[in-house]
Amino acid sequence: MKFFIDSAQISEIKELNQYGLIDGVTTNPTLIANSGRNFQEVIAEICAEVNGPVSAEVASINYQDMIREGEILGKIAKNVCIKLPLTLDGLRACRYFANRDIQTNVTLCFSAAQAILVAKAGATYVSPFVGRLDDISLDGLSLIAEICEIYQNYNEFRTKVLVASVRNPLHIVESAKLGAHVATIPAKVIKQLVEHPLTSKGLETFLKDWASTGQKII
Repeated sequence: MKFFIDSAQISEIKELNQYGLIDGVTTNPTLIANSGRNFQEVIAEICAEVNGPVSAEVASINYQDMIREGEILGKIAKNVCIKLPLTLDGLRACRYFANRDIQTNVTLCFSAAQAILVAKAGATYVSPFVGRLDDISLDGLSLIAEICEIYQNYNEFRTKVLVASVRNPLHIVESAKLGAHVATIPAKVIKQLVEHPLTSKGLETFLKDWASTGQKII
């Protein structure tokens, strides 16, 4: 499974990227707004830091404006992935970019039916939102299972499942078991993956025992 970091904060992207844990980045209008910076400058800086795809979302809802904005975003860097809403106009724009071998990420997917349309439109990624479904007492992981099962039935479907709205490590582990290709994860949740009380306890014991020997490696 590939890990994208869901962030527009260049400092936390750089921090995690130095550990070799990041395969790409996703942004959205909310994350950009929270950064307080110019949208295109942020995308350019992220693209220079990360080799993998960087999702940059269009701000329009009609087809022609999506195309114009997507083409502007695509000129920022070669690894920009055009992020589009899951609407009829968004799917039409997805097909336009797919026909030109430009990466796309169709976002705000909440049903398997929508995911089928995204695959037929030729998207590089579909982004089903597990956390937001959980928030309304639905099972977000069941949606991941449905999409993965459907996609595996058809060799012509090239779209990758990009699990979004990840809230905790369990979302990641269960999505990986289901065969999802990518998870886009907040920085704090990526860090939570490394944590386990037995690891901390074991390390504490090892350090104590090593100190008792009075030895040094360097």
